[in-house]
Amino acid sequence: MHQSNTSNRARLLISCSDQPGIVASVSKYLHENKANIVQSDQYSTDPEGGMFFMRIEFDLPSFQETYDTILEQFPAIAEQFNMSWRLEQERKTKKMAVFVSKEDHCLLELLWKWRSGELEVDIPVVISNHADLKDIVESYGITFHHIPVTKETKPEAEHKAKQVLHYYNVDFIVLARYMQILSSNFVQAYRHKVINIHHSFLPAFIGANPYKKAFERGVKLIGATAHYITDDLDEGPIIEQEILRVNHRYSAEDLKIAGRNVEKIALARAVDWHINDKILVHENKTLVFN
Repeated sequence: MHQSNTSNRARLLISCSDQPGIVASVSKYLHENKANIVQSDQYSTDPEGGMFFMRIEFDLPSFQETYDTILEQFPAIAEQFNMSWRLEQERKTKKMAVFVSKEDHCLLELLWKWRSGELEVDIPVVISNHADLKDIVESYGITFHHIPVTKETKPEAEHKAKQVLHYYNVDFIVLARYMQILSSNFVQAYRHKVINIHHSFLPAFIGANPYKKAFERGVKLIGATAHYITDDLDEGPIIEQEILRVNHRYSAEDLKIAGRNVEKIALARAVDWHINDKILVHENKTLVFN
């Protein structure tokens, strides 16, 4: 199990209408609180009436006291510029729940990166609508919850899942090939906190066995998309996409294997960016400061 990072680093993420004085006001305020800015990224969609986005990392002396002061005082600056903002601390390790069904490739990639220290996150629980992966999950010392789902029991199943998530104080959820459509009620309860992965053949090859259909059409690219879920199926804000070039020598099974590889790469990268507060969501798109 990983220990929380004990650095004195904090992160401030800001979005608002572009206007003069934002950077100066934020930098001046942080300087007054003896913050040492170690990285600052910003982006403007259009200096004339566009949107402004900013991500700042900084170290704080007397961390908790100064951090609490900023939390209390920064709303005055935010109000001046009508900002949406959030303050995060690196020492607080996020808690991630993983939802799975039967396929294990995305789950195993996340578990391996977690155990090796590449993903600085806690994984207190894995939830699945099948029991197939129970032994694998528990071999990592992680609690496995089997919550079967049918059309008739979906509301009850989602209620049970929410209870588990609340019990473990989960910060966000990763759908690692979880083959269930979450209800609008569930999606709204975890807005921008559920990351999903799917193959990028949509909408060209919908339904069952997309790799066979792709093989029959002779596709030349295999892709995967990681995104935050919304009520619009597979149309939420895209976080990351990965592709692999293929050719006529690939069988349908080869395409499927290639697809699994790009899925796990794209998902792990998206999870890493979420953990490190590198993503800002605006409307139905993301800005990733990576």
